[in-house]
Amino acid sequence: MSAIQELAGELRAALGPARVITDRQELRTYECDGLAHYRVVPALVALPQDTAQVAAVVRACVAAGVPFVARGSGTGLSGGALPHADGVLIVTAQMRRIVEVAPGDERAVVEPGVINLQVTRAATPHGYYYAPDPSSQQICSIGGNVAENSGGAHCLKYGFTTNHVTGLEVVTPDGEVTRLGGRALDTPGYDLLGAFVGSEGTLGVATEVTVKLTRLPESVRTLLAAFRGTDQAGAATSAIIGAGVVPAAIEMMDALAIEAAEAAVACGYPDGAGAVLIVELDGPAAEVAAQFDEVTGLCEANGAFEIRIAADDAERALFWKGRKSAFAAVGRISPDYIVQDGVIPRTALPEVLRRIDELAAAHGVRVANVFHAGDGNLHPLVLFDDAVEGEAERAEAASGAIIDLCIEYGGSITGEHGVGADKAKYMPRMFTDDDLDTMQLVRCAFDPDGLANPGKVFPTPRLCGERPGRHRGAMEYQGAEVF
Repeated sequence: MSAIQELAGELRAALGPARVITDRQELRTYECDGLAHYRVVPALVALPQDTAQVAAVVRACVAAGVPFVARGSGTGLSGGALPHADGVLIVTAQMRRIVEVAPGDERAVVEPGVINLQVTRAATPHGYYYAPDPSSQQICSIGGNVAENSGGAHCLKYGFTTNHVTGLEVVTPDGEVTRLGGRALDTPGYDLLGAFVGSEGTLGVATEVTVKLTRLPESVRTLLAAFRGTDQAGAATSAIIGAGVVPAAIEMMDALAIEAAEAAVACGYPDGAGAVLIVELDGPAAEVAAQFDEVTGLCEANGAFEIRIAADDAERALFWKGRKSAFAAVGRISPDYIVQDGVIPRTALPEVLRRIDELAAAHGVRVANVFHAGDGNLHPLVLFDDAVEGEAERAEAASGAIIDLCIEYGGSITGEHGVGADKAKYMPRMFTDDDLDTMQLVRCAFDPDGLANPGKVFPTPRLCGERPGRHRGAMEYQGAEVF
């Protein structure tokens, strides 16, 4: 009997027969996350319902020497939840209890399978909401948000997931249940909570999350400004931030992204727009009113030919519908596409967007740009047709060149989607060997056997028992598995 068959029997006894999947056709449901370009069928899927069951699965994997990968809703865009072919996929989607909403403490405690938007819906009757809002917030899970340190449109003002998580219950890679942080804003000692958030499943599995709740603002005002091109929209963005105004969100879409959104959801953006900005302000009513007039003036001064102001929540939702549907919408204008994610200094937006156009033309592909303009977090969508010979390779080359461009301008290879399986190869372009060795020492401290989400983040995995740095001659094998 194989190790996986033995493990399946053990897990069925611990979780129940219905919560362990070994049928090949059912396993294919989990062969990829939102980045469907990478596909691996797991050997086994486990569907735990609580912390004790997650711990039981991890301990069984450790005892058998079998790797494991945690997965939430599977909406990630970097291959972070890509399964291991000889391993166990731990799916936390059924752990979806909202344990507590505590408005007095401005906290909520939730299980990892809780959907992002559900936290806001639970908190709203108390006058609060959960600020991080990925475009996939209607389907992405809090556990996945923690793993990837997810962002969203309103993270310009409010920060990323790491700024809103104060405590975690975690199953470590050896199956121990422990707590990091709590309800307080900070805890003494090393910031293990900060290390865990954004670690992409390489340091363990979060089974309970304590998040900060943000009070609902007194006033929210949203405008949509149309420009002839991205140069003017980028200049308006820099002018707004340079004036000392920090909107809740500044989002940009170029002409191709607008075309896709119109085809998908008929959002009714202004005709002839080469770019649109969605600017949202929130806070005290008097402050929002004053800043709104200033933002409107700055958009006009930088070439906006039409400005629409949302008259009510329904119109505001329509402005956002086009932006939040953009990733899926490009499927209306292209059979295949690559979602990229990089960061540049905000002031470099016009120049970088021009160079992206040049790269697209040089590689014979189209690129639609939709992104968080306020913090320079780009999401170029490289469009191609896989049925056309050589087009997928050209799209991959263009995608990589865009990431190199972000690094060239002093930015980052990822802003919120994570490194996962997709971007590991770019890590040496951004970090030195010593940097990567130091990061992997942290990983090894949590996971010396290298079983937690192996093969992700780092391009050249190292044995956890080996010393970092240069070596000469044969190296002694330390007994750890390569991850």
